Amino acid sequence: MERDIADQLETLHPDAFGWALHCCGGDQARGEDVLQNAYLKLAQEKARHDGGSSFKTWWFGVIRLTAMEEHRRQRYRESLVGKLLAFFIEEPHPAPSRAVEVKERHEELRRCLGQLPARQAEVLHLVFYQDLTINEAAQVMKIGVGSARQHYERGKARLRTLLQPGLSHD
Repeated sequence: MERDIADQLETLHPDAFGWALHCCGGDQARGEDVLQNAYLKLAQEKARHDGGSSFKTWWFGVIRLTAMEEHRRQRYRESLVGKLLAFFIEEPHPAPSRAVEVKERHEELRRCLGQLPARQAEVLHLVFYQDLTINEAAQVMKIGVGSARQHYERGKARLRTLLQPGLSHD
């Protein structure tokens, strides 16, 4: 791997992990696996940047496609029993009161994002968490810029409604 690419990957690693985590629905272990598999694609030259977009946009697209592949594999392997066990098992996370408040806000935002259609959630994550433009997000998602703008605007409007205090949206 060229030194330039390695430097770019090192710089993008925290954002790339955040994107992988989003693509995996917040599952840290799956996010780590997806990112590792994306790195393997690069090392094995199964993915190459052709210069048609920025390196970051291209790299996030590789991660997204890798996550989709992993999701399909996981769905195939999972049994109904495994799904039920994962649904009912909770991990304890004791924390100070401030951390609890932050965690609750984070969970509320994640819950609200989870209520959005997938494309809306993806474009919002790319724009707000990964600092991509809507054009770059469209390239990562492999959709037209007009579609990305529409998903972005609709997602923001719906999220605004979902996050209004005192309203029940379930």
